[in-house]
Amino acid sequence: MSEPQYSSSEMMTIAAARTLTNDDVCFVGIGLPSAACNLARLTHAPRLRLIYESGTIETKPDVLPLSIGDSELCDTALVTVSVPEIFAYWLQGGRIGIGFLSGAQVDRYGNLNSTVIGRYTSPTVRLPGSGGATEIAVWSQRIFIIMRQTRRAFVERVDFLTSLGHGRTGRERRALGLPTEGPALLVTDLCMMKPEAETKAFEVVSLHEGVTRDQVREHTGWEVQFGARVEVTPPPDRRELEVLRDLNERTARAHASRDRRPRRNEDTREHQPSR
Repeated sequence: MSEPQYSSSEMMTIAAARTLTNDDVCFVGIGLPSAACNLARLTHAPRLRLIYESGTIETKPDVLPLSIGDSELCDTALVTVSVPEIFAYWLQGGRIGIGFLSGAQVDRYGNLNSTVIGRYTSPTVRLPGSGGATEIAVWSQRIFIIMRQTRRAFVERVDFLTSLGHGRTGRERRALGLPTEGPALLVTDLCMMKPEAETKAFEVVSLHEGVTRDQVREHTGWEVQFGARVEVTPPPDRRELEVLRDLNERTARAHASRDRRPRRNEDTREHQPSR
């Protein structure tokens, strides 16, 4: 039987999902982090506990949410609490093991930008902003990051520091005396990186199958460091691909059907029963 074919995006999502276990409590960001976390829950980590910043605890969505306010999260949660409780009791109380985040830019120390591209006062692109990412990055015990690797995203210095990693020089987090570990893993569509113990700068520890060191260098805006031992990421197996593709297909169908529903500001009188 031939080996299954897969895309670099599928490799990235599956590699990230594999890092999670049944014992983890994970604060989940929307987008790529949500895909990886829910794939883990649907495959090898069915007891993985997912929390979204809208207040949903141990949610088990059948499709990936478009936002933290997606009804799918509340409908499938064990319980929904207030946003202040999620942040004050669960996050700042030290009850979150992993914060799973992404962003528009990341630097070698795991600092994330999701606010603006360019100068803050006159940006070329204005992004959605922090949401809860600033607090998640500080108060989760560890931070995992998942992002597609390009020179535009993997930059020498983020244009705006939205979510603290290890700081501009790699020393600031420790200098502040924060009790949490900070960025511990960066998963991309090319490789996996972890922070070097002393400098806290990300270094490559695993290359995805077929990816070369030169490719990683070409797609990174800083001088890439490689660990003493660089492994090859195991390729996706058939079950991982089947579950991920099924999840993505369900999500696409669900969101397409929502797009076809009449908007509130549209004239829907023809759909109303006569009185």
